[in-house]
Amino acid sequence: MKLYTPPSIAVALEYDGAGAPTVTAKGQRLVADKILELAKKHDIPLYEDPALVTLLSKVELGDEIPRALYTAVAEVIAFAYMVSGKVTSRGLPRRD
Repeated sequence: MKLYTPPSIAVALEYDGAGAPTVTAKGQRLVADKILELAKKHDIPLYEDPALVTLLSKVELGDEIPRALYTAVAEVIAFAYMVSGKVTSRGLPRRD
């Protein structure tokens, strides 16, 4: 029996609240590992969605994500805000 492991792919996004999120880093295998390592080192939340990362990996570095991916990426951003403590589990901004 042969096992198939797809190549690891990672994409980093930046979202400043103005405009659409942009692709700031992307890569496969060793580059993907480095992106993930840096994200962990800087406490940047990680979100795993192979289908979405495959689509995002086709976006050029520095480009905004396509409109067709807005909803999926909005879910990723909401997840990142929640796990980083920027919003409550109900999606409301923290007022600490």
